Amino acid sequence: MTFSVLARDERTGALGVASQSKFLAIGAVVPSAAADTGAIATQALANGSFGPRGLRLLAGGSSATETLSALLAEDERSDRRQVGIIDSTGMGAAHTGGGCTGWAGHLVGDGFVCVGNMLAGQGVLQAMADSLATTSAEPNLGVRLVTALQQAADAGGDARGQQSAAVVVVQHEGGYGGHTDRWIDLRVDDHPQPISELRRLLSLHRLYFERPDPDSLLELNGDLADEVANALNRLDPLIGASDNLQALWQSLDGWAGRENLEERMILPGWIDPVVLSMLRERSIAAQ
Repeated sequence: MTFSVLARDERTGALGVASQSKFLAIGAVVPSAAADTGAIATQALANGSFGPRGLRLLAGGSSATETLSALLAEDERSDRRQVGIIDSTGMGAAHTGGGCTGWAGHLVGDGFVCVGNMLAGQGVLQAMADSLATTSAEPNLGVRLVTALQQAADAGGDARGQQSAAVVVVQHEGGYGGHTDRWIDLRVDDHPQPISELRRLLSLHRLYFERPDPDSLLELNGDLADEVANALNRLDPLIGASDNLQALWQSLDGWAGRENLEERMILPGWIDPVVLSMLRERSIAAQ
């Protein structure tokens, strides 16, 4: 009743797992991940200990294959378990017990693992693998994983339907403020179209928390500085925007923080085009 896709981004080393199921709050059960360590999906008659135990084994130097073997060796119900693992090198391993409800199976490739049970057919897994291949140029691993979920659903998905979906992506210092490895951690616990809702949440996550490319920043001077100062003053005459560029940037930084855009304010004296676009929209709406 669940399908999951795990992958490693070979450019950044980011690791992630995304899942969908006709099951309440699948994100609370299936995915586990840690930066520079690995990602795990435990499903079917899920053994929730596989996530933390598997990550400890991976962190200790075990490969994905060795970790999978160790987990199954200690489990009396391995015939009912389904597990997918990808380690920090991109090596994958998977297990589908003979007692899993059909159609059930897995697909392991270069830098990815697809697993699923109670599916419409084998094509569901192939759809996820094909999606990862066609989106290889996308720099956001979360987008690639959620797109793969959608392709799987379009190929028949969970034979019982949809209810919940989740995506977790980890990268060293990838979390909010750079203080954790939790780059993306989004869940839709109960929804008639959980993957579509997950895609909506991911779009918001990118808006608020995706750090801009430094090369895309615009220098805050000249006509642009005047425009930003005028827009800020329309929104809040007390915000303190002025002709002083340092004070202007501080005022902009304060406004961006109130709009939850602080992760996009990465260089004093420069503005992210996404922040500028939202400032313009807010300013026009305030007129």
